[in-house]
Amino acid sequence: MTAVKKYSLGPFIVLTFIYFIVGFLTTVNGQFQGPMKVAFLAGTDELRNTLTTMISFFFFLGYLLNSSLGGKWVNARGYKTTLLRALIIMTAGLVMYSLSSWLAVHFGDACIRISGDSIPYGYFVFLLGSFLMGTSAAILQVVINPYVSAYELPGTQSVQRMNIVCAINSFGTTIAPFFVTGIIFSGVALESVTADQLMVPFLLIALCIALTTGITSRLNLPDIEGTRAENGTALKRSIWSFRHLTLGVIAIFFYVGTEVSVGANVNLHAMELIESGEGLTFFGKDRLILWGMDLGIPALLATLYWGGLMVGRFVFSFFNNLSPRWLLAALTVIATALIVTGMTTGNLWVIVSVGLCHSVMWSCIFTLAIQGLKEYTSKASGVFMMGVFGGAVFPVLQGVLADVWGSWQWTWIIAVVCELVMLLYALFGCRVRENDIA
Repeated sequence: MTAVKKYSLGPFIVLTFIYFIVGFLTTVNGQFQGPMKVAFLAGTDELRNTLTTMISFFFFLGYLLNSSLGGKWVNARGYKTTLLRALIIMTAGLVMYSLSSWLAVHFGDACIRISGDSIPYGYFVFLLGSFLMGTSAAILQVVINPYVSAYELPGTQSVQRMNIVCAINSFGTTIAPFFVTGIIFSGVALESVTADQLMVPFLLIALCIALTTGITSRLNLPDIEGTRAENGTALKRSIWSFRHLTLGVIAIFFYVGTEVSVGANVNLHAMELIESGEGLTFFGKDRLILWGMDLGIPALLATLYWGGLMVGRFVFSFFNNLSPRWLLAALTVIATALIVTGMTTGNLWVIVSVGLCHSVMWSCIFTLAIQGLKEYTSKASGVFMMGVFGGAVFPVLQGVLADVWGSWQWTWIIAVVCELVMLLYALFGCRVRENDIA
């Protein structure tokens, strides 16, 4: 098969921008838990925190149910067609967000009663939008990760290209919380948010994604055939027969669970402290005012957490000789200590500092899980996307516990359990048995 030799910078820039969008909108989706709690769920009581965290659940449900769809589309239709389909799904999800706001404004009294709570129809439309956004993000990652790795841009190595797109992705997750509070809600404090503030911003973002889709459709994206499954090729063993891989997917499940729980729920805990009068200050101030806009302490907490992931990935990219096994073990121990300290003292600033530890856990687990898999490696990479569903399970479980216990403080025990599972994988689960070498 003849490889395409002429690679231009344009497609790489577009794919990097799309990867930025994935990180940006993933965090935007999580940050809407707080505003939705105020704008859509004001009439709820018993299930308020549970319903709020369902936004993240439906987003990551898209990963579980539809990530394999991306692989099928790539094999059948190629990278470009799959990329365009994913962007169209993303546009539809953003339109659903805007529609949910329109329903809340014009048909706010139309509700469904569940366990004594009144839940507006707009809330369920927002969940549909969240599911579509998760589906789009999953398919886009199925396309972009292998494509960028194989796209031989002159003067770059595969690992450099991946570091670039991952850093840009992290930049998107870092600025997203302030975008929600400063742009979408125009600096209005979260406790004063109204549903009608959603319509126009989401339509504008949808227009931006539609424009990106149009530009991408006109680009020449070389379809690198060597990275796709060959028709008729059969593997002798089940991908799940490799013990260290199977346990690695479980470890990824818990990793994404704790990563998203902290990133999405720390602002809900902060809002609880503010509403209860306990207060939460930043250098002695209980509000964060920037350029005349009230950006809020909850948004700052989330930004510091995601910013920690970005900084950590950048710093650790300079170290080439660190053992992923012992790095994972050390970071999980440190993260556990930080979460326990923050939980027992009620100090959210300590909890968000685990972002530095979480920054390289994914790459450590992935590296350990694919050891010795040879021709099974590409298929193993695909099943890893299933582990992302942990981001749906644990934030909701934490929200349920917050409703049951009446507080978020001790719900961080879930994050502690996740860290300990990853520690066990580093110490015992990642060991490769002789019959696990392909």
